[in-house]
Amino acid sequence: NKMSSAEPIIRSKQTEKEVNGIPTQVVCTEFSNYIFVVLTQYGKIGTLISVTPDSRSNDISTPTLSTKVLLGKDEPLTHVCAKNLAMFVSQEASNRPVLLGLALKDSSIDAIKQMKEIIKSCQVW
Repeated sequence: NKMSSAEPIIRSKQTEKEVNGIPTQVVCTEFSNYIFVVLTQYGKIGTLISVTPDSRSNDISTPTLSTKVLLGKDEPLTHVCAKNLAMFVSQEASNRPVLLGLALKDSSIDAIKQMKEIIKSCQVW
């Protein structure tokens, strides 16, 4: 009994690069209704944040995103990092929500910039 070809295939890509000397793993997985991005420097998923485009935003050029910590420590910096890392993913993936797993040792602006590039290299959307 072969799987029917109509079955959606989940696309996933992963990579590992050093960010400021810290081994950083990224896994991007595309589901039909959201993108799951894990960014870890500890080898575990860490804090889980849901990043959702705000449909009430009228200005298409600057969509607003709402972030919500689903699991882990709810800290202001977490929301800032999540928005910075997930905004372009959501925009490029036709404004789909992004589920983000973050476990960062280094969340400096410089590190976040480098991590965005790593996420781009794992594009599945």
